[in-house]
Amino acid sequence: MSLQIQRREMLLAGAASLAPAFLGLQVAQAQTASGVLRVGMTVGAVPSANGVPDQGGEGARFMNITLYDQLVAWDLSRSDKPAQLTPCLATAWKPDATRPKRWNFTLREGVRFHDGQELVADDIVFSFDRAFKRDAPWFDLRAYGQALPQIPGVVAWGSDGKHQFWVETATIDGTLPYALTWLGIVHKGAWEAAGKDWNAYAGKAVGTGPWKMESYNQRERAVLVRNDKYWNAERIPKAAKLILLPIPDANARVAALRSGQVDFIEAPAPDAVASLRSAGFKIVTNIYPHNWTWQLAQIPGSPWLDIRVRKAANLAIDRTAMKSLLGGLMIEGQGLIPAGHPWHGKPQFKLTHDPDAARKLLAEAGYSPQKPLRTKVAISNSGSGQMQPLPMNEFIQQSLREVGIEVQFEVFEWQALIEVWKAGAGAQVARGCMALNISQGPFDPFRAFARILQTNMAAPAGVNWSRFSDPELDKVFLQIQQETNTAKQDALMAQVHAQVVDRALFLFAAHDLNPRAISPKVKGFVQAQSWFQDLTPISIG
Repeated sequence: MSLQIQRREMLLAGAASLAPAFLGLQVAQAQTASGVLRVGMTVGAVPSANGVPDQGGEGARFMNITLYDQLVAWDLSRSDKPAQLTPCLATAWKPDATRPKRWNFTLREGVRFHDGQELVADDIVFSFDRAFKRDAPWFDLRAYGQALPQIPGVVAWGSDGKHQFWVETATIDGTLPYALTWLGIVHKGAWEAAGKDWNAYAGKAVGTGPWKMESYNQRERAVLVRNDKYWNAERIPKAAKLILLPIPDANARVAALRSGQVDFIEAPAPDAVASLRSAGFKIVTNIYPHNWTWQLAQIPGSPWLDIRVRKAANLAIDRTAMKSLLGGLMIEGQGLIPAGHPWHGKPQFKLTHDPDAARKLLAEAGYSPQKPLRTKVAISNSGSGQMQPLPMNEFIQQSLREVGIEVQFEVFEWQALIEVWKAGAGAQVARGCMALNISQGPFDPFRAFARILQTNMAAPAGVNWSRFSDPELDKVFLQIQQETNTAKQDALMAQVHAQVVDRALFLFAAHDLNPRAISPKVKGFVQAQSWFQDLTPISIG
């Protein structure tokens, strides 16, 4: 596929996805009264409302921690340090003293769902059944598809009374509390009120969160209203209403912000940042655990099995120039973890721009600009955490061409790319792609490395898309999972990351700065060092 055809197809796909978004914008324009926060998301559709939303991390940000609460949450109240876990529906949790694979949770008392029903342990059981128990009448296949990559090790769960809940994992797992931040809690009565139909439930979603569902149209918008009876009085939303609008095109998001159709946008177009600032809009950024890479297939026939090719591709990229392309809104890729983090370690392979060294490595592997390596890469046209995927991937495509690697793109809508990711390299839906560009959040010890590199996490059991396998690293992953001493766990993580970089297991491009552009009318937003963000402190003035 030529670059010209690719661009035309990308534009056509973008135009098709913008039509419903702009319909939603036109409706939203009439609702500009004080107290209404209108958000332009990067996704092509409103995330699902079942408590385990699709559309990646952006789905969790806007349709999980808004409508729902989780057993364990992130403290998103500060911008000056990484977010930490905090009690939510569970006030306490600890491993079982006699059963090391079991975690026990003490539930918060006095919490009520939006329909007035009291939260009890049976609701947590129902929520886990909904996501994991395939023979349950209320099993939701879509919830399962989204929950499995985030919480793959759960094997059993149950209650010990009204306010006690337990979960067991396949192996001893010290990272489980982190994973449970992804699972919103629903209750059986709400599902029954929707006719026992998860499709119908989308427009009648009921949680315990700070926002309540008013209306839902997947292709246009969702409207949430303040939960005045929220159990945490400090987090009752300041805004009366929250309108979520899917606008996958970056320039369209900027246009919507400029024209007053929205108040808050994710990932503004980099070339618009300076003019937005001069027009009085605020550009908010912060460091947070998020990298932008290509995952490289490790299956028979993949060119990325050769470490010389992997290293050559990494040496071909001028990350400083890419940073300029993005208006400075990135940190040059330094691995899966940025330098200075305790997990970064001391890798010996330096991710510098050295095209001559890249050509030399490729020549050793049998390739050259005259006899290029040809391969396909799966990318998205937009989407949660993907920064600016089209210009960034085109930049990499040109850089690789100059050293002897010809890349053809297969462009997927964001949620479709997630399905490719979950299916794994070599799956039919991957359409022959031997690399996949998907952002990754190393929030915790499991998400950082194990879920994308551990042998038993190979798709479809997990999201080790590349199907990488190293028994020796697997032993270290097990040590990390079972280690309770933070300093020792950090040392093991640093050991793994040094290997990941030295073996060039990914194409490392960037660390995201999570940019947002917001109207001067938006007051009180604190951009946490987290993938998740709290919209409850925001007022519109």
